[in-house]
Amino acid sequence: MPAAVTDEQNRLDRETLLDAAENLFYENGIQAVGMDQVRAASGLSLKRIYRFFETKEALVVAMLKRRDQRWRGSLAAYVDQVVDPRERVLSIFDWLAEWFAEPGFRGCAWINAHGEFGPSSAAVLAEVRAHKRAFHEQIETWVLAAGATVTEPVYLLAEGAVVTAGINGDPAPARQAREAVAALLGSSHGDVTGV
Repeated sequence: MPAAVTDEQNRLDRETLLDAAENLFYENGIQAVGMDQVRAASGLSLKRIYRFFETKEALVVAMLKRRDQRWRGSLAAYVDQVVDPRERVLSIFDWLAEWFAEPGFRGCAWINAHGEFGPSSAAVLAEVRAHKRAFHEQIETWVLAAGATVTEPVYLLAEGAVVTAGINGDPAPARQAREAVAALLGSSHGDVTGV
């Protein structure tokens, strides 16, 4: 009789599975990746995979949730190290530029998932919307701390930069969006209420 699987082994296997799924889904697209590919990349049996996640959809949702925590956590750590509130808002776009320049950048995982599943999966759509809402709230916090009321334009410029960089494969949209946000914020000593 095989030994019982420990909680730690379950945790490690789940993380291995999510790592494999995230890499495959982000690189190739969710629909293009079969569960046999996930099995091969993770080294786990299909039976074990389906013990963690009963459906591919459940695996996608879990992967997006975990990616959201890591992605927004990385952004917050980067932005929060900047002291000046105005520069903090602008640093969002510096972080985006670094992300866009990473090897294998393929745009926004949530927009990609929405494009593949949004209309047909309520669970994926809910997770995409939760991520976008949380990202918007992060931006709003930083914009309001800078004494500005331009959350919507800053958010839309960030989202637009992500989409454009993902399509073009060029980090330049982050710099262009940063320049537009700097103009919206005005000078560091002037009016920052925007338009």
